[in-house]
Amino acid sequence: MAVINRDPLTAPHRTRNDALLAVALAAGASVIALLGGHGLRPDALGWAFLLAAHVPLVWRRRSPMLVMVVALVCVAPYHALDNNHTAPIPATMVVLYTVAATGTVRRTLLTGAGVLGLTLVVNALTNPDGVVELLRISGWVVAVLFCGIDVRYYRQFVASIVERAERAERTREEEARRRVAEERLRIARDLHDLLAHSITLIGVQTSVAAHVLTADPERLDRQSIAKSLDDIAETCRTARGELRTTLEVLREQGVAGEARGPLPGLDGVPDLVAAARLAGARVESTVRVRQAPPAVGAAAYRIVQEALTNVVRHAGPEPDVRVELYEERGGLHVSVTDDGPCPTPGTQSTGYGLVGMRERARSVGGTLDAGPRDEGGFEVSAVLPVGAGLVTDGGGDR
Repeated sequence: MAVINRDPLTAPHRTRNDALLAVALAAGASVIALLGGHGLRPDALGWAFLLAAHVPLVWRRRSPMLVMVVALVCVAPYHALDNNHTAPIPATMVVLYTVAATGTVRRTLLTGAGVLGLTLVVNALTNPDGVVELLRISGWVVAVLFCGIDVRYYRQFVASIVERAERAERTREEEARRRVAEERLRIARDLHDLLAHSITLIGVQTSVAAHVLTADPERLDRQSIAKSLDDIAETCRTARGELRTTLEVLREQGVAGEARGPLPGLDGVPDLVAAARLAGARVESTVRVRQAPPAVGAAAYRIVQEALTNVVRHAGPEPDVRVELYEERGGLHVSVTDDGPCPTPGTQSTGYGLVGMRERARSVGGTLDAGPRDEGGFEVSAVLPVGAGLVTDGGGDR
């Protein structure tokens, strides 16, 4: 089966193997010619034609039609001299099989018709009464040609199966690489959102504690310092928990439910507002959404988190901030505005904050716009599709 499945034009050592095949067929033909049979034992000229017919077999795969023509040129006068008619048959059949196995059906049928026509002419000249012999030879010619055609179609069928399997394997590998790239991007966004937000809050809270310590050492407000340090510790604990969850997802380990917490969602927005207030921002929030799909809720949470981080970092001391989340026309609208000074051109694009927010919005099929407001300050607004399953609440959370 390995020999049949292998493409004869690309098989290794094909010339060497065909040379060995030609020698074996020539030896067999010589034995048959010496044993006698139908026709005379070849004389010197007959031996020359018989052996010369086997020489082209060495190149039968490279030029099958040329090999067949040369072989027939040698075999035809051999038969015309009424030499042993059985001896050259094996070599002739090998040549016909090669033509059928390596060519098109049309070429094979034309070749078969030509060989049968030549056989009829030679048989009419050498053995006019041998009808049974003519039918036997014609049957062998037709059988060998159809065997070659069948093998050729079988090889094409096997090649198509192998090609489909390789294409499917390439598709699976590409899909796996795409999923890995998407997961790496998602983890990078999570780490950026988490670390940027937590580090910014820790920095602001540390500055507050340092200010309290250095402002008036004579009147040290221990309660304010203790509160600032407690806020820093709480922020560190929250960041550590989220970071542990993200790293466990990265390791793809099946861990307990408490270690792998649920995705942050809309219910975490009040905590973000409270953290921003601790950092000195005057935040007013309005949430008119009771629930949303987990992926949409997580995207909205991360957008608000990054927007508030940018406000605390860039909007100056004690900025006025407004956070709004509401549902309208099948979309969750997220808006974070502040009245701080507008960043200089290029300031907002130096990091990954705005890029990450836009990727968050696109990951759930939404859009996000960010830029300075006409009346001053900066605004981040996003629209995230929520579908028909969204439940809204007419009240607000301030």
